[in-house]
Amino acid sequence: MDSITYLQAIVIGILQGVTELFPISSLGHSVLLPAWLGGDWSHLVTEYGTKESGQSPYLAFIVALHVATALALLWFYRRDWVDIIGGFFTTLRTRTIQTSTERLAWLIVIATIPVGITGLALEHAFRVLFAKPAAAGAFLTLNGLILLAGEMLRRRADARALAHVGSETPSELLDEEIHHPVYGGPNRKLETLGYGEAAIIGTFQTFALLAGISRSGITMVGGLVRGLDHEDAAKFSFLLATPVIFAAGLLKVPSLLGPAGADIHGQVLVGAIAAGLSAYASVRFLTKYFTTRTLTPFAIYCLVAGIASVIKFA
Repeated sequence: MDSITYLQAIVIGILQGVTELFPISSLGHSVLLPAWLGGDWSHLVTEYGTKESGQSPYLAFIVALHVATALALLWFYRRDWVDIIGGFFTTLRTRTIQTSTERLAWLIVIATIPVGITGLALEHAFRVLFAKPAAAGAFLTLNGLILLAGEMLRRRADARALAHVGSETPSELLDEEIHHPVYGGPNRKLETLGYGEAAIIGTFQTFALLAGISRSGITMVGGLVRGLDHEDAAKFSFLLATPVIFAAGLLKVPSLLGPAGADIHGQVLVGAIAAGLSAYASVRFLTKYFTTRTLTPFAIYCLVAGIASVIKFA
């Protein structure tokens, strides 16, 4: 059986929409779930790890899911994107960056460049080499460790910042607040990120080409390490993911119009709807969740699921 059933389309669509935004790796789950289910699902894993997108119905299907996920993110942050795009073109006209929104626009541009270049050059090679159930399980385990490390480093940064604040006089604190952005600690805002820091966080995204490493998770960790709180780190991660996911999908849309997508148009539509709706529900949930909570539960899940997958498929 080389095609995709409607049941598979719905299940994988929901899985894509959730795991692309939850910090648990959509690519890893796109490999691991079919491998765990076996039977008629097992050919999906083989296709994902060995074929070009123009030859594989499953890869053509995944392309549609990515586009649907990006559209859901774009709709959720539509007001932000209107301001960001407007701010970007304003800077091109004025050749200056004057507002936090204009700065955010360029932070996103700079952070997108590394993963764009790497994705074009290495996506197929990484997929062929590492999109195997055992490898995906190992990288999912590593993803859990990365999330835990991010939380640990964030707590240490908070402790150092609080100690620093406690050691300063009120006049020193006022002078620091006026003349210096807050780097690190619980008060840092998204717009205070430096362009070099944005490039580093964007570089972190390239590791998400490995099935099992979460794009949203690793960029959130990058933001936390640079002193953002969980809410701003999550927002930057989701904003940063939108053009990357959308562009990756659009570049491979021709595969949907070729032989690989010829017999699955109905499944593509159903799966894309499932992915878009689940992605929208996920981003709504996570933006509220990260106002008060951390990455730790997701880290524990990744460790358990990853180790279990390594044991089963090694």
